[in-house]
Amino acid sequence: MAHWLYKSEPGAWSWEQQKAAGEKGTEWTGVRNYLARNNMRAMQIGDKGFFYHSNDGLEIVGIVEVCALSHPDSTAKGDDRWDCVDIRAVMDVPKPVTLKDIKANEKLSKMSLVTSMRLSVQPVTDDEWAEVCRMGGFDNPPR
Repeated sequence: MAHWLYKSEPGAWSWEQQKAAGEKGTEWTGVRNYLARNNMRAMQIGDKGFFYHSNDGLEIVGIVEVCALSHPDSTAKGDDRWDCVDIRAVMDVPKPVTLKDIKANEKLSKMSLVTSMRLSVQPVTDDEWAEVCRMGGFDNPPR
């Protein structure tokens, strides 16, 4: 299993909206960056990810999982360069983890969230996953 981070502005798509989408989940649409698209093409069913509120909040607030493999992005209007995956909410992070706290943690200094701030869909290493889950108050983090 791989781990990921999905960035969303809460005014455009919030964690509450993601949770309200239910078990079916939603397409993670609108990504127009080749590296982020390639990250989605590499995802597998069941891969877990952090849901990060960007711009307003600047914190990891939830955990999602991939529930449909990469497929054409329905918002791309026939432009077949752009794909997306479907994700569903798994659980809230007990204690949201702020960008400030991530940047202050030496163990996370190489995390894409710190080094590639603009990338909207990012890989997360197993060690980074475990550390952020620890910071977020998980006794037994989801794998």
